[in-house]
Amino acid sequence: MKRSRTRVPPTISWARDFLYITIGAFFIAVSVNWVFVPNQIVTGGLTGIGILLEYAFGLPISITTLALNIPLYFAGWKMLGGQAFGLKTLYGFVILAAFIAVTGFLRLSPLTDEALLASIYGGVLLGGGLGVVFRGRGTTGGTDLLARLVEKLSGLSPGILLLLIDGIIIASAAVMFSVERILYALVSLFVTGKTIDFIQEGIGRSKVAYVISDQNNRIQKEILHTLDRGVTKIKAVGGYTGEDRNILLCVVSQSEVSNLKDLVRVIDPGAFVIVSDAHEVLGQGFRLPSV
Repeated sequence: MKRSRTRVPPTISWARDFLYITIGAFFIAVSVNWVFVPNQIVTGGLTGIGILLEYAFGLPISITTLALNIPLYFAGWKMLGGQAFGLKTLYGFVILAAFIAVTGFLRLSPLTDEALLASIYGGVLLGGGLGVVFRGRGTTGGTDLLARLVEKLSGLSPGILLLLIDGIIIASAAVMFSVERILYALVSLFVTGKTIDFIQEGIGRSKVAYVISDQNNRIQKEILHTLDRGVTKIKAVGGYTGEDRNILLCVVSQSEVSNLKDLVRVIDPGAFVIVSDAHEVLGQGFRLPSV
């Protein structure tokens, strides 16, 4: 029997997205002013440019990021359309600039004076903030806008462009600070990326199991009745034998993996079982999709 879900009204969904963007922008601002700037660690994107310019010329990071984002936003609106550069993007980089200004004005003692800790925990704060913004289906502008514009003009991959732009920004830290600071910045980038993935995909507590056996029918029945999990048959052809056969696909919770392997082993000790992580599973029996 299917479980019914009450659809979230568009107004509530819209408000929730803006709340996510606001919370995420605050964490990004905290990472910048209370972790990265005091420890001379440069991030990627326009915020990284802002950090460099503040140290070089004393320009406020909030003014720099806002001044760079505005022309990019309107150029994107004109070239790619309002659907690509909507209200959430505008709100994202404006509220981020505001939070950077406020946290800069209230700049307290740095959360840590240890550069390695700053690169790790700063990456967690920055990645967490960005992940929450993305969960709100928003963005804070930055070099991703520039990359999409250059892609439109040149056809180059936005991923390569972002890597190139961030690489140039971080490499500039060697001139401004030291080569050592580049290494800390790279640690921060890695932690930021992993934290974004965690916020977006979850901890991966569900598992996907593939079972290849001559006793597929018996194994299928046991999974359905003993584990109470669904099974999907995938038609395949043996590479060595050339024979048609089915692969059983089943998604289980982490705690059920041992039961599944024991079940298969009892029926067919020679069965081939592959178990891998599923970062996110939506549907009945697992997490219901958000609306």
